[in-house]
Amino acid sequence: MSNKAKRNAVSAVALAALLGATAGIGLDHAVPAANAATAPAGGYVDLVSRVAPAVVTIEVEKAAPRAQMQNFQFPDDFPFEEFARRFGMPMPGYPQGPHGQAPRLKGVGTGFIISQDGKVVTNAHVVDGADSVTVTLADGRSFGGKVLGADKATDIALIEIDGQNLPHVDFGSSDALQVGQSVVAMGNPFGLGQTVTSGIVSALGRDINSGPFDNFIQTDAAINKGNSGGPLFNEEGDVVGINTAILSPTGGSVGIGFAVPSDMAKSVVADLEKGGQVDRGFLGVQIGGVSEEVAAALGFDSPRGTMIVDVTADSPAAKAGLKKGDIVLAVDGQEVSGPRDLTRFIATDAPGTKVSLNLLRAGKSMDVSVTLGNRADRPA
Repeated sequence: MSNKAKRNAVSAVALAALLGATAGIGLDHAVPAANAATAPAGGYVDLVSRVAPAVVTIEVEKAAPRAQMQNFQFPDDFPFEEFARRFGMPMPGYPQGPHGQAPRLKGVGTGFIISQDGKVVTNAHVVDGADSVTVTLADGRSFGGKVLGADKATDIALIEIDGQNLPHVDFGSSDALQVGQSVVAMGNPFGLGQTVTSGIVSALGRDINSGPFDNFIQTDAAINKGNSGGPLFNEEGDVVGINTAILSPTGGSVGIGFAVPSDMAKSVVADLEKGGQVDRGFLGVQIGGVSEEVAAALGFDSPRGTMIVDVTADSPAAKAGLKKGDIVLAVDGQEVSGPRDLTRFIATDAPGTKVSLNLLRAGKSMDVSVTLGNRADRPA
């Protein structure tokens, strides 16, 4: 995949209402709109029949965190403390499960199979902290799942199950989506079982302040608790997003849901399959926006680009000669509209990638080549 194609791909993680599991293992949420898009004549029967076998339910378990349980107290007149202790019921202080084990928490989410040999994509928050993962197919078969890797920055995880010739779906291009286009979501809301909802693409490139790589697809296709990690399909049956979060003042569906774009997911999934983690490019600068006053002084119609506020010593940026006050306008020919764009573009490329920055220095345009380092959770 080219640098430019990879960059058209970044995004993701939850806000307060991340879709997911119960008992704190992840949250899922939904998005039905009052005026949902009209389905095509005949509905989505053919599409669903083709893709449904590859959409799976993911059940997870983990030990209850001590902090969650330590303040529990029985009523003063509770008469069965010894019984409760022996059978793992909560007790004052840190409760114990059977044989002294910590109580177990369970959660449920959704995923989808992307290969015949059992690679399954879901949200990172669905499997976060889980020490037991079970993947159940639409035909009722269940498999133990192994988490190959999870990327919290984009809320994407990759699971492997031991199967052959499994039903699977393909990633499509989220970059080709248009606002108003029909989409279909599938998942396991509230544990009801496989459920299909439809709507439209409400907006593209949404920033919900959940992380530096926010670039969500907004949709009104209903997404609810249990839908986390489920696929968002276009009308051709290609996965164009991974359902991840909702925005809701009540915690319920109000028609504003978010999905991680498939073009970002493809790159992340490839890295997780290869090495279990995502290595991101590192430039080594502190950045800020371009004010209206500065934009006017430069002759811009409106603010654009990203100003370099400081350069980290001995960083790739310093070695390439970038300076405080430089304004980055493009990366490999792709326009930078603001700080978030520069962060996403750089982080999309692997360490060691050589990129070309178009920038303004003292009012003069110039191109600078930079070989990226490893981001390792550092700023842009």
